[in-house]
Amino acid sequence: MREENQHKILAKTGAQSIEKIDVIQALWSGYGEIFRIHLIGAHFPSVILKNIVQPVLSNHPRGWDTDISNARKIKSYEVETNWYINYSEKCDEHCRIPKFIHFWQDDGESFILLEDLNTSGFPKRKSNLSMDEIMGCLKWLANFHATFLSTQPTNLWEIGTYWHLDTRPDEFSQMTDGPLKRGAHKLNTKLNNCKFFTLVHGDAKVANFCFGESPEDIAAVDFQYVGGGCGMKDVAYFLGSVLDENELQMRESELLTCYFSYLREALRRKGSTSEFSSIEAEWRRLYPIAWADFTRFLLGWMPTHRKLNLYSEKMVRMALGSH
Repeated sequence: MREENQHKILAKTGAQSIEKIDVIQALWSGYGEIFRIHLIGAHFPSVILKNIVQPVLSNHPRGWDTDISNARKIKSYEVETNWYINYSEKCDEHCRIPKFIHFWQDDGESFILLEDLNTSGFPKRKSNLSMDEIMGCLKWLANFHATFLSTQPTNLWEIGTYWHLDTRPDEFSQMTDGPLKRGAHKLNTKLNNCKFFTLVHGDAKVANFCFGESPEDIAAVDFQYVGGGCGMKDVAYFLGSVLDENELQMRESELLTCYFSYLREALRRKGSTSEFSSIEAEWRRLYPIAWADFTRFLLGWMPTHRKLNLYSEKMVRMALGSH
């Protein structure tokens, strides 16, 4: 790491020195790395640094290396930067995220300096969740959606989520012709012209949640695809990341009811419950359409994906039957 950037970290954290630097992971397709910076003499033992570099040659693991893909990724990091600078302070303990410390650019690279959630009570990463932990993530999402209800996505994605139809023409062209492909644009319009919109996380899979000792101790990371939309996009995507088709079928009603109870409580705390019944009614109608929208992406991107199953097929039938 360049000496100037190390000095920047010391100045922004008040640390005396940097003890060591660990690489946590590479960013998707070779667009940089995430580091844990261990500090000496600061109020906290470490911070996270997201170092974004546009690669000379992208290396997408599934071969989607196109100009469109590259432009989408570059914009995603610009969006994440704008999110942390202009929106992240609105997140409270009910939808915990890493605190933003600083952003800068140097020699064509970008740097986002963030709180290290590991040292703030959220050290665990999980791939399988208990039902209590699933409920906790739904509670996080409900509070996030309540916090940003009716927020205009200025300098974010106008339409949030990484699978949004307008940003995925390559994958759409690879879809086999059928009812979903023919109906995709109508479903997209219906989903994204909802009356009650919020900001969606846009990539709310289990891997982007951090856990503490209690199922209630949950934080989220990775805001590259945050933008406007219906909260059901996050809910459907999250549930598909933690439950198989049988569990989805059995638990759907229970989990949606829990999500909406959390949303009602979050809106109550914010003194904004007057339209809750209308929000719930609209978003429940849009739940199958949110599923169909993501299914459309998967059918073009990876038609053998495990999330393409009997439950997603059922959601597609319901969505197509609603327009």
